[in-house]
Amino acid sequence: MATYETIIGLEIHVQLKTKSKLFCACDNTGEGQAPNTTICEICTAQPGTLPVPNQQAIDWSVLAALGLNCKINTESKFDRKHYFYPDLSKGYQISQLDQPIGENGYLDVVEGEQAHRVRIERLHLEEDSAKLLHEPGQEMTQIDFNRAGTPLAEIVTKPDIQTPAQARIFLTELRLLMRYLGVSNADMEKGQLRVDANISLRPEGDTELYPKTEIKNLNSFRSVERALTFEVERQTKLWEAGMPPMQLATRGWEETKNETVEQRTKEEAADYRYFPEPDIPPLHFSAEYLEKIAAAMPELPAARRQRYQSELGFPVEVIERLVTDQHLGKFAEEVVSELRAWMEAENEPGLVWEQEKGKYAKQVANLLVHRYEKLRNEVSNAKDITPENFAEYVKIVQSGAVNAPAAQQLLEEMVKIGGDPSDIVAQKGLGQVSDEGALRDVVQKVLDAHPEKAEEYRKGKIALLKFFLGQAMRETQGRADPKVLEKLLEERLTSA
Repeated sequence: MATYETIIGLEIHVQLKTKSKLFCACDNTGEGQAPNTTICEICTAQPGTLPVPNQQAIDWSVLAALGLNCKINTESKFDRKHYFYPDLSKGYQISQLDQPIGENGYLDVVEGEQAHRVRIERLHLEEDSAKLLHEPGQEMTQIDFNRAGTPLAEIVTKPDIQTPAQARIFLTELRLLMRYLGVSNADMEKGQLRVDANISLRPEGDTELYPKTEIKNLNSFRSVERALTFEVERQTKLWEAGMPPMQLATRGWEETKNETVEQRTKEEAADYRYFPEPDIPPLHFSAEYLEKIAAAMPELPAARRQRYQSELGFPVEVIERLVTDQHLGKFAEEVVSELRAWMEAENEPGLVWEQEKGKYAKQVANLLVHRYEKLRNEVSNAKDITPENFAEYVKIVQSGAVNAPAAQQLLEEMVKIGGDPSDIVAQKGLGQVSDEGALRDVVQKVLDAHPEKAEEYRKGKIALLKFFLGQAMRETQGRADPKVLEKLLEERLTSA
């Protein structure tokens, strides 16, 4: 039986979070406001109006293209893309055809331990359309123009994606990149990142690209993966029956039915009757301008992953969480910086830290990801902990000044009331008791209370040591050093 190769390309629209729209001064947060309240003559295409490009939207499009390793076209222009639809009042969309902002870029993604490069064909800037509202039980359709004119960066990939899972991973990484760049929140559930997925199959070993099917109505990364998985199965059956798709087509994703449904045959570029936008002069990007935009480029996710592992020594299993949550990652960096400053103040600068950083970085990352964040979600009115105080908490735990149960209680108190951990240890009596003289009395009291079990231990039932240890910890309210207790218990039980 023949096997088939999956060919996937994505078209992604990213809403840029500029204060105003792309070609007018209207508020760009209209989707969260009452319908048709953030509009003007330009949004609704009134006769005689002229578009004025938003400089911030252009700057951010260039920044996003650079973040995707694109070549920036020093000469770029807007074009009119004609099609009739009720949510496009002009009868055309101002977009870009042959001179987009950027071309020929790439974004590297990792699936498991395998790296894969997805080439970016282009990034261009265009305006969004209005939104059609279909109210349940009503026969009419309403139009909300608040979204009309929102700036969109459209990102088109090459057909380099090989599996539905890889498509989801690519989109997750792209969303993270847009957030790092600060150009969009890219929340798919809010429509700030919208995806059309193109898919075709071909026999294994064939190099020809066959007509693609475009899938629309995808409102989550999970939907993208499920819709593509369905299409792989559907198109495989068509190939096996000798009836492979022979024309471009558009299908919609039906979430409740878990299937795609045919909508229409796909238009070609010629059907849109593109021509240069006569009301907007071409864009010219000087070398100085591009250098200025590039200088504003922040550290990107891939570089941060590498730095967290090689320089800071964070464990691989929690790095992705620290990279995805920028606030948590920054906090972790600041805690490690505080620990390093403390250690270098007490020792020869740099020498001891290089020996110990792995241990401290691992503990900081694990505490933040597995305990601190969980506590913050559980405690109402959780207090912010400063990096300095969290570093001091790590020092207290590492030094053995508190045992494991007390360390957990200390962190809970810090989240509830804030403040210096050393003060909380003193106020709550959480300090670990390691004095053998004080603990011998505790050990004797526990053994006196359970003479029968002590005798059983001496006859070979050594598992009872854990019972005695638990009783002794209870007597000390969890403050005793368990290693010291265990040593004293063994000595007392074997000497009698």
